[in-house]
Amino acid sequence: MSNETQKMDNVFLNRNFRLVFWGALVSELGATLYSFAVSFYILEISGNNAFLQGLYLALCGVAMLVFTPVGGVLGDRMSKAKIMYVCDYLKGGLILLATVMMLLFPSVNAQLMILFALGILGNMISGVFNPAAGSLFPQIIKEDQLQQANAYFSMKSALESILGIILAGILYASLPIHTLFFLVGACFIASGISEMLIRYAFHPSAERLTLKLAFRDMGEGITYLRTKKAILAMLAAVLLINFFIAPVMGNFMPFFIKTNLTEAPSYFLDQVLTPEMWSSVMEVCFGISSLLGAAILSSRAQEEKCGRKIARLLCAMAAVFICITVCYVIFVDHGARINAFLIALSMGFLAIGFLTTGINIPASTVIMRIVDKDKLSKVNSLTSIGSQGMIPIASVLAGGILNAFGSTALLVFCSLGFMATAVTLLFNRQISEL
Repeated sequence: MSNETQKMDNVFLNRNFRLVFWGALVSELGATLYSFAVSFYILEISGNNAFLQGLYLALCGVAMLVFTPVGGVLGDRMSKAKIMYVCDYLKGGLILLATVMMLLFPSVNAQLMILFALGILGNMISGVFNPAAGSLFPQIIKEDQLQQANAYFSMKSALESILGIILAGILYASLPIHTLFFLVGACFIASGISEMLIRYAFHPSAERLTLKLAFRDMGEGITYLRTKKAILAMLAAVLLINFFIAPVMGNFMPFFIKTNLTEAPSYFLDQVLTPEMWSSVMEVCFGISSLLGAAILSSRAQEEKCGRKIARLLCAMAAVFICITVCYVIFVDHGARINAFLIALSMGFLAIGFLTTGINIPASTVIMRIVDKDKLSKVNSLTSIGSQGMIPIASVLAGGILNAFGSTALLVFCSLGFMATAVTLLFNRQISEL
């Protein structure tokens, strides 16, 4: 490819894309710091109460799901950039206010109430933010740059997994939780400033938005999505797969760190890494392989059909989760080889990160290409609900399984369920249409 073609096709030459990219980099770094800190902090102040942590995750998930359709309606009728910066300002302000409240009310019960309230309100805002942000690319870049843009965003997320999680582990171990939360709030406000500078041709709807009109728009989105059978087939599979993946990431990992690893007499690099920082190591492994996968896809042409390939990659990812489960049973549950499991888990996260980019980037790109621009926010909100709808139930259920039966039972349940769903999608005829 000539230098001239590279310059013409490089999405980073687009000013709006750069503003979105750098704004997202800052806000998602803040979100990474917050997610890391709050998971461990709830376990820390509640005496490793896995059910309470699961309840927190579930309530946050429900809040996002309830407000995601609202975001879908607003995203197709209002300026997407305005929705994004208003939401980031609100979230940053809420985090700063909650941090002040935590300083004023230091009791455990008060801290938990503040964190639960912040998590619910913050995810309500995210429910409005995500459909607008997810449908902005077709408005500001060319269609043949969509995969490149999605790949760059995946690379950004991978870098945040590498650097952000390392930073989160260091800051969580070295700073008071209140200082860390102040930094998070500042990140969201800085992102809002960047998003205020985005400019694109926006034509507001002539109709005044009412509650009746909002419900009509939601109905239109559902009717439109029902005509896209292949997307519906993928959504059904992703809903179940997320049901089985979310507990491994959100429930098992913090519980494993706070119990098996913390209580071990020694572990690999224990003189250098705290137990919480091993969570950062896993995220770094995920980020390195994600970065590699995204870099490969950023230089490749968009594929016309990717549904069958996505199904095969999901089967491969399910096999990785099964391997992690077997290693946990052998090395931890029926042995005392914690170091062997840490190595196996790190290798598993390397594989999962690479497979994830091979799934997410083509899937996002094909949806942006085949869905009408004036319906993309609504469809994004519906796909978000479809993919995230079972996670709150999964989080509560996983917390109960951990408390009652332990980590092995949770891992076996999740890995076998994941594999069954992925294989079912592989043999679905409609998925080949994507």
